[in-house]
Amino acid sequence: MHVPDADVVAISDIVAPAARECAAEWGIPRIYPTPEGVLKDAEVDAVFICTGTDTHAELIIDAAKHGKQIFCEKPIALDLPSIDRALRAVEDAGVSLQIGFNRRFDPNFREARRQIEAGEIGTPHVLRITSRDPSPPPIEYVRCSGGLFVDMTIHDFDMARYMLGDEVAEVFAIGAVLVDPAIGAEGDIDTAIVSLRFRGGALGVIDNSRQAVYGYDQRLEVLGEKGRVSVENPLPHTAVRSVVDGDHAPPLLHFFLERYTESFIEEARLFVAAVREGTLPAVSGADGRVPVVMALAAQRSLVERRPVALEEISG
Repeated sequence: MHVPDADVVAISDIVAPAARECAAEWGIPRIYPTPEGVLKDAEVDAVFICTGTDTHAELIIDAAKHGKQIFCEKPIALDLPSIDRALRAVEDAGVSLQIGFNRRFDPNFREARRQIEAGEIGTPHVLRITSRDPSPPPIEYVRCSGGLFVDMTIHDFDMARYMLGDEVAEVFAIGAVLVDPAIGAEGDIDTAIVSLRFRGGALGVIDNSRQAVYGYDQRLEVLGEKGRVSVENPLPHTAVRSVVDGDHAPPLLHFFLERYTESFIEEARLFVAAVREGTLPAVSGADGRVPVVMALAAQRSLVERRPVALEEISG
């Protein structure tokens, strides 16, 4: 419905009832108990890999061997050797790979990027990204997520590169457990600030929290030599009621599905268009690798309490 140029012909899910429910709701004709069934299906031209992070790399490799065009959610993997194996498999098979950094396709962020690219605020000097979830994830998820930097901040690392059109040279990260002690018990953090130094000289800062009690907080600002461009949180509506006890505005959108509905649709549409037209994907495998390098650099910075150059991680 949202991507009219594609037909969904098969689905596989580790939770069989979920697969059956989805297939019934959307009229998907075939359900397979394992991903292998989808990959062997001759009618399948392209696959969407939306599984757990620890399965992404192997599924990319398997899909490439079966000649399928591939969309995969972030991150490709939690370590660079696994990522590089997956990217080699894609290259050897001659198929395309798009990584699911959906925030690039949010219309508000895209407009900010257009203005920066057009030089409307001059040379960028400072980037500020705020990214806060409404509540922490279940501990079971934390255990397999790879940690805050590779699970949550990774979107902001990608946005930093995308927004300024420049690569990050160095990161410095500090973090703490301020929301849920159980997250700390798993060796992770739930609150972080990451400073960025771009190759072109600009500076950046990302602040993350697993808990913003007022809602899903996603904001961005870029200061340039001629001015600034900012993106605030979109609201369900703009009506504000002013009464005796003050002003009452609508709450923030609940979470990422509500906030980024349009961007999820747009990235899928562009992936399908690239497959049909034989063009390069909007977010390449290389684009998927760099934010993991940044995440690993941030983790090392957190542990060693020093700035870390990305070349220390990627060689």
